[in-house]
Amino acid sequence: MISKPPLHGVRVVEIGAFMAAPFAAMQLADLGAEVIKVENPDGGDPVRQSGPFLDGYSSPFVRLNRNKRSVALDLKDEQGLALLERLLGTADVLVQNLRPGALARLGLDFEQVHGRHPGLVYVSASGWGQDGPLAPQPGLDIMAQARSGLMSITGEPQAAPTKVGVPVCDLACGLYSALAAVAALRERDSSGVGQHVDVSLFESGVSLEVWEAGTFFATGESGRRHGSAHQNSAPYQAVRTADGWVTVGATTEKTWPAFCRALGLEGLLDEPRYAGSYERYRHREALIGEIEVATTRLGTERIVALLVEAGVPCAPIADTGAALTDEHLAERDFFWEAPHPALGSVRQLGSPMRMSQSPGRRESAGPVLGADTGAVLAELGVDAAQLDRLCAAGSVAVG
Repeated sequence: MISKPPLHGVRVVEIGAFMAAPFAAMQLADLGAEVIKVENPDGGDPVRQSGPFLDGYSSPFVRLNRNKRSVALDLKDEQGLALLERLLGTADVLVQNLRPGALARLGLDFEQVHGRHPGLVYVSASGWGQDGPLAPQPGLDIMAQARSGLMSITGEPQAAPTKVGVPVCDLACGLYSALAAVAALRERDSSGVGQHVDVSLFESGVSLEVWEAGTFFATGESGRRHGSAHQNSAPYQAVRTADGWVTVGATTEKTWPAFCRALGLEGLLDEPRYAGSYERYRHREALIGEIEVATTRLGTERIVALLVEAGVPCAPIADTGAALTDEHLAERDFFWEAPHPALGSVRQLGSPMRMSQSPGRRESAGPVLGADTGAVLAELGVDAAQLDRLCAAGSVAVG
């Protein structure tokens, strides 16, 4: 029997903008939590102003903020702040990514909130962390990618520093924040007490450098840019074909011979320079040159067919349009349609977290600003007359 989503009954308040906190809260929403996104009545999350637009609504926003409710409160207004305080009293988790110190000025730093709501799990996502010499500085994804070293190992060897194509530090920070929130809730089950979770884009980026740390802590050598190639194994990279590119991973004692035989490169098996994966890596430039003599005579589709039949890991390099219409993902029901009050059906990315007993939630596209203000405040005991007065004073906004 299928049960409710795993975080059903958990209430999350999100005070977030752009990426890290909203992405973290989206994970929790997908897992069944009720996520209430608190936004400024004057425009809301800045992502709402990010194109492309569908009938005036931000296409990125309605996807990044799926399965959430929107409450528009002016936190610089005494009444708006008081309503947030009441909302926090009903919540299990607060997720926020304002610059360190911003919420403290409103009386909403962890110490003050914890004193009033000791069971609340308080998650802070930021560029550099809540303390340390860099903490006061603004920290966007590209700065975290730069200082973490990720840009120094991304791209071709002689090219300019390159960031990862997606905001990987933002996204990793969001994933760590969501995981930590669930872990803190689990701990609260036994202690009854919430705690502060401090996750930074910077540390999230550095944490991904597993291979580079293994090299540096062993040899003192910093990582380098290798293009699409692996740090210490070969062939594990993109190679040219007659009509494009294909990625291959033939680094084991089983896949390397299978790769050579599939492409008619048996002669490479007798070459001492290519006897082992690390030897092939050391002579990678010569090796790839010999491999591409064969691969550039065949089309990508043919090479993939030959290597798949031989049991060698491989894949064509797809553009994002091809990935977002991939028949494998469609067959696995990865994409889904979410209702939006103005746009109708909005296509959504699925969650990679597939649970057989308690599947995640697929309910709605990102909400209209303030769409749920009235309903949520009613749950807090605010009647219609009070709501009208709050709206007139600018303390709240109703979508």
